[in-house]
Amino acid sequence: MGSDPFFRRMRKQNDQMTFSFFGKRGLTPFSHVHVLRPTAGRAPVDFGELWAARELLYFLVWRDLKVRYRQTVLGALWAIVQPVLAVAIFTLFFGKLIGVSSDGAPYPVFALAGLVPWAFFANGVTVGAGSLVANELLVRRVYFPRLVIPAGAVLAGSLDAAISTVLLLLLAFSLGVAPALTWLLAPLFLALTALTSLGVAIVLAALNVRFRDVQHIVPFFMQLLMFSSPIVYSSGILPQPWRTLYALNPVVGIIEGVRWSLFGTGGPPLAAITLSVVVTAGILVCATIFFRRTERTFADVI
Repeated sequence: MGSDPFFRRMRKQNDQMTFSFFGKRGLTPFSHVHVLRPTAGRAPVDFGELWAARELLYFLVWRDLKVRYRQTVLGALWAIVQPVLAVAIFTLFFGKLIGVSSDGAPYPVFALAGLVPWAFFANGVTVGAGSLVANELLVRRVYFPRLVIPAGAVLAGSLDAAISTVLLLLLAFSLGVAPALTWLLAPLFLALTALTSLGVAIVLAALNVRFRDVQHIVPFFMQLLMFSSPIVYSSGILPQPWRTLYALNPVVGIIEGVRWSLFGTGGPPLAAITLSVVVTAGILVCATIFFRRTERTFADVI
């Protein structure tokens, strides 16, 4: 850690601040004084402070990527191997043996279109939930906006999501799905996936600092949510009004949006997408408020 460029720069800045405080001939006025106070109960997110910590966010993402693929034989190819094997199993059991409807699309593409955003969401939530505890020493010793830790955990999964998206487009083209302008909308749904994952991860990360049961609950919770999301089946099998209630799961609108952008059949699922956006916005607002109210105690109880 001592050889990391970010920490070397931090030490250099600290030396400069110390020199500006004491000066050459004793004590001199400090030009820039930063007073750190505990956050207020409903203090808004300081986006200026987050922007100032963008370099730290970059190094956290880069560190997570290096740790994930260090000493692996396949490296980043795991982002291709894992979804390919999962889609092969889904196609065999759900597409061939059970005969689950894929709305007229080739079932491998149909399943992969649901698996790509789901894997991005699930990985971000799982890793982000334990991110504060995993960075315990950093939280205790250095002041910085704590939100960058779960944000870095979520963004680290964007590389896998990008590789899987390219694989999805190549598979769709190879199986006869004609390219369309709607393919350009797929990254927007992945960005919505990142925001949804970040909102859930923020809440779970804050809870995990005080209640370590969260790290045991999250895997079970993700398994339940996976089967309640239209990954291997279409949400069209549900009648109304259950389909609208089902769409309160924000992953539903994201997956349906990805499939519509890929296949382009019919009109866009505006109701499901709108619910996903509204629910995601509500999760983010509530999550950041809860996080700001609890982060003052992180260094004491972590």
